[in-house]
Amino acid sequence: MRSHPMSIILTSIADTLRTEAAAVARLADEVPAQGAALTAVCELIRSACGEGLPGRLVVTGVGKAGIIARKLAATFSSTGTPALFLHPAEARHGDLGMVAAADVVLALSNSGSSEEVVALLPSLKLIGCPLVALVGRTDSPLARHATHVLSIGRVVEACPLGLAPSTSTTALLALGDALALAVLRLRQLTPQQYARFHPGGALGRKLMTCAEAMRSGERVPAVDPATTVLACMRAITAARAGSVVLVDGGRRLLGIFTDGDLRRTLTRSGDPARVLAEPVRQHATCPCRSMRGSELLQAALHLCAEKHFNELPVVDDDGLLIGLLDLQDLVDRGFEVG
Repeated sequence: MRSHPMSIILTSIADTLRTEAAAVARLADEVPAQGAALTAVCELIRSACGEGLPGRLVVTGVGKAGIIARKLAATFSSTGTPALFLHPAEARHGDLGMVAAADVVLALSNSGSSEEVVALLPSLKLIGCPLVALVGRTDSPLARHATHVLSIGRVVEACPLGLAPSTSTTALLALGDALALAVLRLRQLTPQQYARFHPGGALGRKLMTCAEAMRSGERVPAVDPATTVLACMRAITAARAGSVVLVDGGRRLLGIFTDGDLRRTLTRSGDPARVLAEPVRQHATCPCRSMRGSELLQAALHLCAEKHFNELPVVDDDGLLIGLLDLQDLVDRGFEVG
């Protein structure tokens, strides 16, 4: 295999990046010229597709544009706009049943003449949903039949053969992302709302509330203050917890008695057997620190690290016990304490 000088490789890479960057820069410069269409499309998506609304954004395209369409559907979905990808070939064999009149269709095609996409136009017209064309050619069949047309302009592919979609797909992706993030701003989506769509990610964990992360029900051993220490030990063991929480008859939080409290009490006592028969209120921490269920878990983790807590009761706004944060549970789930 013949090797090539490094300079040829690096020059090729740099030229590709400059070509694609220049295309995106031109798109930014042309925003004022497409201002009316861009505004109309963003308002259409915001008003038709979202929480409490019947419509969804249906993104379609074929080939490399189809791959970009899949990515845009994912971006819209993660930023507050329910979206799905519709493969144009599969659409002609039954998947058009996913599309309703309340939906908005976003079709991607640099040429605007992709056979599979153009073949959908009569069916989409019968369904009655608005069609947004994201194209390179505004005189194309797709553009002529669209409700709104957004153009990436005539781009030069970075491919040295001028054939492989490269600059065009970069421009389609950039303009599609810009639409999604503009709609996000129109919705005034908060970080907390965004986190609802990313519960498994770092942001979702950062914005999780104590109520979402706590133990609840039978996994929280709650006892009357008069319960004996021995009975509390049994309750801790049964719940596989590290503490019991003391509550009154109305489940108002009174205190906490942990494994650590038990060890310290027994080692200080001259009569450990007597301690086991005493009411837990004599050895518990009363009152104790707690977190409201609506507070961020991150704040609770910082408190646990600062005070060296392993368990932290969770209460509602009236001070009634609703759960327990167990540090070992959270560490096992991948949360970092600190």
